Amino acid sequence: MQPAEPQTVEQRKTALVTGVGRLAGIGAGIARRLAADGWDLVLTYWQEYDSRMPWGVQPDDVERLIAELEATGARILALPADLEDPLAVDRLMADVADQAGTLQGMVLSHAESVDSGILDTTLASWDRHFAVNTRASWQLIAAFARQASHDGGAIVALTSDHTAFNLPYGASKGALDRTVIAAARELGPLGITANVLNPGPVDTGWMDAPLREDLARRQPGGRLGTPADVAGTVAFLLSREGRWVSGQLIKADGGFSA
Repeated sequence: MQPAEPQTVEQRKTALVTGVGRLAGIGAGIARRLAADGWDLVLTYWQEYDSRMPWGVQPDDVERLIAELEATGARILALPADLEDPLAVDRLMADVADQAGTLQGMVLSHAESVDSGILDTTLASWDRHFAVNTRASWQLIAAFARQASHDGGAIVALTSDHTAFNLPYGASKGALDRTVIAAARELGPLGITANVLNPGPVDTGWMDAPLREDLARRQPGGRLGTPADVAGTVAFLLSREGRWVSGQLIKADGGFSA
């Protein structure tokens, strides 16, 4: 799919993309594609999470991404959001309404993902995963629906097949899947579509060399997916042409799960 022709200011739509804290991340790849397609964007990030992960905080990445996206003509609003906080979504959406107006698209690409299994998962980790991956996503979906115009909009949430040894992440993503599918049915009369997208393994900094090589060998095409691959599917689902697709758990993973 090729990027759409640039839109006029009057035609531009606005999408919220969560989890956009790193230039190498899937969220950043999605933001690049949507900006190229003529969307204005609200981005959320939370660097405290990055500080707990192997890749660490890249302190200039948000500012560099904003500059890159604004160079395309997109209007960008970037807001920190601790989605573990049950009040964070209300604060976020109030800022969105005040500074960006009505949203027509929403992409949930944020995640809490810390490996642990059945025997070593702590209560705190379990609760944090469900707060960020499931509860906050439900809150965002509901808030998106409440602010939508008569034209509705489109929701895409990223999910995963991880289960064993990544239990709280996989379980919370499974609950997210059901929430999004329910949204397609319940919010359809409002003109809102909702889909779950499983992109398969995409190396955004969490793979070591042996894992990267192993996963690439298991891909039919011999290579791992990239944020740009994911972004193309997301862009279609948010487009007018993609709005007949709703209530689906889509695997756009290069055949990895085949």
